[in-house]
This record gives sequence, C-alpha cells and structure tokens, in this order.
Amino acid sequence: MDRRTVLKGLAGASGLALTGGLSAPAIAQGASARTLRFVPQANLANFDPIWGTQYVVRNAAALVWDTLYGVDSSLVPQRQMVESEEVTDDGMTWTFKLRSGLKFHDGEPVLSKDVVASLNRWAARDPMGLMLKAIQQELTAVDDRTFKWVLKQPFPKMLYALAKNNSPCAFIMPERIAQTDPFKQISDYVGSGPMKFLTGEWVPGAKAVFEKFADYAPRQEKASWLAGGKQILVDRVEWVIMPDPATAAAALQNGEIDWWENPIADLVPVLKKNKNINVDIGDPLGNIGSFRMNFLYPPFNDVRARRAVLMAMSQEDYMRALVGDDDSLWKPLPGFFTPGTPLYTEMGGDILKGKRDLDAAKKLLAESGYSGQPVTCLVAQDQPITKAMGDVTADLLKKLGMNVDFVATDWGTVGSRRAQKTPPGQGGWNMFHTWHAGADCINPAPYTAIRANGDKAWFGWPTSAGTEKEVTSWFEAKNFDEEKAAIGRLNKAAMDDVVYAPTGFFLSYTAWRKNVSGVTKGPLPFFWGVSKTA
Repeated sequence: MDRRTVLKGLAGASGLALTGGLSAPAIAQGASARTLRFVPQANLANFDPIWGTQYVVRNAAALVWDTLYGVDSSLVPQRQMVESEEVTDDGMTWTFKLRSGLKFHDGEPVLSKDVVASLNRWAARDPMGLMLKAIQQELTAVDDRTFKWVLKQPFPKMLYALAKNNSPCAFIMPERIAQTDPFKQISDYVGSGPMKFLTGEWVPGAKAVFEKFADYAPRQEKASWLAGGKQILVDRVEWVIMPDPATAAAALQNGEIDWWENPIADLVPVLKKNKNINVDIGDPLGNIGSFRMNFLYPPFNDVRARRAVLMAMSQEDYMRALVGDDDSLWKPLPGFFTPGTPLYTEMGGDILKGKRDLDAAKKLLAESGYSGQPVTCLVAQDQPITKAMGDVTADLLKKLGMNVDFVATDWGTVGSRRAQKTPPGQGGWNMFHTWHAGADCINPAPYTAIRANGDKAWFGWPTSAGTEKEVTSWFEAKNFDEEKAAIGRLNKAAMDDVVYAPTGFFLSYTAWRKNVSGVTKGPLPFFWGVSKTA
C-alpha cells in the first residue's frame, strides 16, 4: 500500500481524531463562534518578521503589526497607516503623515519616531529597503505624525516597497522594539495591527493565540489583501499546530478546527466529499518550488556543481511528489517568474527542458572538483511541501554520486539554521527547500529570492553580477517593452549562474468548514472579514 492510499484511508476514517486512531491536540467541542481555530502551514517556532522571512511568520505578523501601505488584490499600493503623502517634483523628498488615533497594543500612540525606527530595521534586511538605504540622505521624524524621507535620487517604487506582501514586510513596531539589532530576534511582540499576540498562551509546536485589539482603528475602505479596513469579526484566532496531514483532515471533518491553510492534494478528494467543508485553490498565482544552494561552500560554490543539479533534476518528479496525478495543479517552469503574468519568460531556461542527462551532469559535477564530501540537506519534515521535495532531492543527489547528509528536522529549525554562514560541518548547510508565492515572483521588486548581491542576498548568498545588472535595468526601464527585455536577460543570467533551482510551479488548496464565511484567495490567509456561526 503506498503513502497516498494510507493517507486517504486514515483521513477518511470517521471520527478518527476523536476515537484514538491518531493522537490529536485536545480541542473543546462546541466552541464559541467567537473563536476561529486555524491550522497553519507550519509551526510558529519564532516570531520576528524582520529577522526571518518564513511565510508562517509573515502570516502571523500581518495580524499583529500594521504597515504604512498595503497592496490590494491587484498588487496596487494603498494607504494603510498613512493619511497622506507628498513627493517633490524631483522625486527625492517624500513627506508622510500618519492617520490620527493609531495605537500600539500597550495603549501608547503610534508616533513618527516609531515609524523611523521600524523602517531603519526593515531596510537593513529587505532588498528594496537596502536599495533605499543606499540612496538615503536622511529619514527623520518631523513631528509626532509626520516623517520625511530624503533621497539622493528618485525611487519611483517607494510606495510599493512600503506596501508589498512578501517577507520582510515593513511592519511598524514601537521604537524600543524596532531598535533591536536586525540580525537578532525580538522578544517583545507589542504590535500595531488588528490583533494582539498572547505571548502567555504561545506554545511553539502546539499553538499560538491572537486576540482582537479593541482599540484598533481600521480604515473605512473595503478590505482587499493587505489594504482597506481590517475588520476582525471574531474575538480570538487560535493557531493549532498539526504537522500530520491525516490528523488535520480528520479534525476539520469533525469540526475540531475551522480552517486548514494548506491541505495536501492527496487528501482533497476526501475533504470534498464532506458536505460541511469548502475546498478551493488558495491562491491562483500559485507557488514556485525552490532548491536553494549555499554559494559560500563546496560543492555549490562552483557554478558547475549548481548547473549539474539543473541538468539532472526532473521538475515533473518534484511536482508529482507534491500534487500527485492532477496535471491541473502544476506546470514545468524553465525560469523564475510566475506563469501567466505579463513578464513571464523562459529565456535561458533550456537547461530545464527536454530529457534529463544524468551522465552529463555527473561529468560536470566531477569537473567542479567534487570529491565526495558530505552535502548537508536541510529538510523540514513537518512541512509537506519541503518534505516531498526533500525526498526527491535526496534520491537525485545520490544518483549524481553525492554523499548526502540528510538532516530531517522541523521548519522552525530550518528557518534558524539557514541563516547560519558557518561551514556545513559546523552547524551550516549546503541546500534547503522552500517555495515562493507567485505574487512575490511577478517582477524583481518584491522578489527577495532572485537577488544575487552576495552577502546582502537572501539565504544562500548568491553572487551574480549579470543578474544584479538586469535587476537594475528593470528598475530603470522607461516602458513595458524595456521591462520585458530586462526580465528576459535577468532570467537568463539567473539561470546561467543558478541563483537557485526552480523545481516547478504548483497550486495549493485551502479548506474551511461551511459555517465559516469571508475566506478570500491570496498569497496569505487574510483573517479580517472572516466570521463563524455556531
């Protein structure tokens, strides 16, 4: 009996989570309609949305901290904490005014000094923030509600930088918290957003709890992604950690939980048969699977070793492991940008097309100087996406003749360890798997993972002068044709230097009980506007 048959059988067993077929967290039945119980994609092991970039942290942070601007469902920046902005004719001086009545969760007012400190911390870690920092003349508080950002040259995408949904977002924290070294984690979670984080009820590996903030002042516009009025319609949101998919499926069917962020495709047929459950694609822009390599140490510090992986890898193998036999849920991806979006290109992607050439890949790996040293692969077992891809990778690397050091761990540990620049044998790593939301990969502005500026790049610290040159070309483009041409050259440069190895494009499901309403599609779970009846 294969894995998929076992999972379906377990999940379909009526009352499984209650009758002892599998152990599950104890959850009171008949709970208040004012409490929404949600199974997130992974454990919330740490909670600093600037220090790290894991989506699970970003998703929780969007409840606790607000932003100056927010992108709507058309990816257009809209005012959020800001009341108004002015920019000089030369595009180099921006003056922002905060809305009145904004409060932090400790009751203190949100002031310009808090914003300045928050933006300084964010800019030290975010690619767009680093671009702003490089051309910054000054960022200062003018008065309690006004701050000014003076640049040495224009930055037309300023509002998008402050509104974007990819990690790290420009969340606004109290000055005392924002003054924390951006390369060290915060330990104080006083926020500015629509819900408070209940630190006393946080049990990593089991649950995280958020409570409605009574003094939050939502905007009057209709909510759309991170923009508009973030109206919270429940009193509490409880994140219940269930790394085992069959347990989560049974809990959803039994009404122990209300919403499961990302049910695996194997269990969707079972869930769809339940008349009390809605199942739908969570985000039509989908996701791009990622095989991320460390440029600092052998073997992947040599481009020939990285290209050997591209020559040998089968995206179909990865995608089948993720989504099974449903061809509507995945596409091959000989590039880095989201399929179906205006800038999508396959330029330079031939290495991922056609029959896989294991012999040529082995030869190229040998030319790189690989001599059998362990290749440390960080593979989170509590995250179905990374676990499925990790199993394929272990087999692939062994076929290439690599000595695989397979570190089976949890997603929280991957999030911490991937930030380490120490050698693989001393707590570091050679590769890990992750994924990038399609909304983050439509162009270079929000696309943290495509940047290749060495020590300032995302984990793996890729260096590719050609890629960075074309990122600049895209930012400087005067029209769409110039943007499109720059993206083609960028895609080729990133593929030539293997900034990372895309494992394919895939769609994911979300599932919720029918007594829950207001669930919307997008790159993260939006809890505002979501309500529940008894």
